[in-house]
Amino acid sequence: MDFIASLIAASIRAGTPLLFATLGEIITERSGVLNLGLEGIMITGAMTGFAVSLLTGNPWLGVLAAGLAGMAMASIHAFFSITLKADQSVTGLMLVLLGIGLTGFLGRNYIGQVAEYIQPVNIPYLSELPFVGEAFFSHDPLVYAAMLLVPLTWFFLFRTRHGMEIIAVGESPEAADTLGISVEKLRYASVLIGGFLVGIAGAHLSLAYAKLWTDGMTAGRGWICLALVIFSGWMPQRAILGAYLFGGLDVLSFKLQAAGVGVSYHLLKMIPYVVTILVLLFSVMRKKEKFGAPSALGKPYIREQRY
Repeated sequence: MDFIASLIAASIRAGTPLLFATLGEIITERSGVLNLGLEGIMITGAMTGFAVSLLTGNPWLGVLAAGLAGMAMASIHAFFSITLKADQSVTGLMLVLLGIGLTGFLGRNYIGQVAEYIQPVNIPYLSELPFVGEAFFSHDPLVYAAMLLVPLTWFFLFRTRHGMEIIAVGESPEAADTLGISVEKLRYASVLIGGFLVGIAGAHLSLAYAKLWTDGMTAGRGWICLALVIFSGWMPQRAILGAYLFGGLDVLSFKLQAAGVGVSYHLLKMIPYVVTILVLLFSVMRKKEKFGAPSALGKPYIREQRY
């Protein structure tokens, strides 16, 4: 039971960066914009958050700076894909290369440094409960914030006017335009909000989960989040299950090695990426569900053009 409680707690911690980034990408893609640059945005947030925390001694300023850095990276994607109508896949891949290269250059002096980290907060009484206390109520504040963000994101998208307008823009931008909805403004806002959340995902990775900065520390998590969006069917409430599942697969290798299980460490580390490939393969083979990909996803909207 102690092993299971420890595994659940570690899965939640490992899944929190994935959850932030997945929720951000769901908002972005619901507006019809595909952002493949999550890896570059996340690693930019991780380095920025660590650097600001190191320089100021305040990890929460680091989290804010990471979110703003993610928003700045996302604004590049928004400008090229929304204003200039460039290919969204190419622009997203450009962000990946930009983020990895920029952080590798600017962050080389932060490797091995010790910054102020986000400390866990034990919820009174609940954290003392056997099994569930360790598993669910002994985490850092960003973990609880990510959990709370799931119902808030669902409510925003499906129960508010602005959220419904975002969905309308993603499904049929020409119809939304005829109703007086500004397609470009909503897409810009969605991409920037998504970038902010992906930047915070990076900050959690460097300031709460790994508690260090090293070059390339995202290790493909941005690509996993893209698969999680498909896995969740573009629904926030499903994203939390997928994020914690993939987080559990990521930490499983460490737990099994610590338990003395004689399985190759390298083989176990492959599991999350193998599952990612299987999720993408399954998404190609299955038919579109009721709440599947937005109809206009990845298509630039040109007002004079009709699809």
